[in-house]
Amino acid sequence: MDLLKTHYEPHTLLARSRLESDSSLRRLLDPQLKPKVLERFLIEWMARAAYMTEPVDGWIRRTGQRCIEQGLTSLGQSLITHAKSETGHHLMTIEDTQALVRHWNLRHAPALSTQLLCAQAPIESQKAYRRLHEETIEGAFPVGQIAIEREIGFLAVHYVPRLLEQVRRLLGPEVAGMLSFLAEHTAVDVGHTLLNERMLTEAITRSPENARLYAQAGADALTTYIRFMGDCLHIVEDLLSPLRSVA
Repeated sequence: MDLLKTHYEPHTLLARSRLESDSSLRRLLDPQLKPKVLERFLIEWMARAAYMTEPVDGWIRRTGQRCIEQGLTSLGQSLITHAKSETGHHLMTIEDTQALVRHWNLRHAPALSTQLLCAQAPIESQKAYRRLHEETIEGAFPVGQIAIEREIGFLAVHYVPRLLEQVRRLLGPEVAGMLSFLAEHTAVDVGHTLLNERMLTEAITRSPENARLYAQAGADALTTYIRFMGDCLHIVEDLLSPLRSVA
């Protein structure tokens, strides 16, 4: 993994640092955050995450095909095999939304609708996230898609566990148990990270001059996803403005 440390990771450090410095992510971990705001944020996030997650298996499969076209045959075949494990993951976000909405509707009014929440028009950060994937896959350096998966995995492994702990603290184990999508990715993405790092190392070994371009795609994806999470929080804070925890 030395090539990653020398050629790749230096170009991701700023984006990764936003997991600690971004005001929205910090607010979500604030001990003074109102439980109702956190619960409603989780609903908004999971409902909108389906749009972000549904294309993932196709993105990975197409990246594999593009890599094969560029002569990276073993790398491409590994990606095509890996794509199968991502099929249908967006359904988990919808199921989690349903569970969270049922819990919410028993305690709060007006009632929410899972169908309407999941059918919301995408906001700009959602569209930018999908656009980045498409441009990377169809561009000259499709390996950048592997970096995108690597950096989103970094969020899952290094930030989401802290958020889940906040959920358990403020909302209890019942609500935490409804977050199957987050729980699975926190666990599974450790292995996916190792796979992505192996594939990136293979690609960088062949073309070390492209490492910065791969890293930039990953950094852009992480930055965009953090912005998306902040957008979800801002939407919820506007809806529940009397409960806003931080002015």
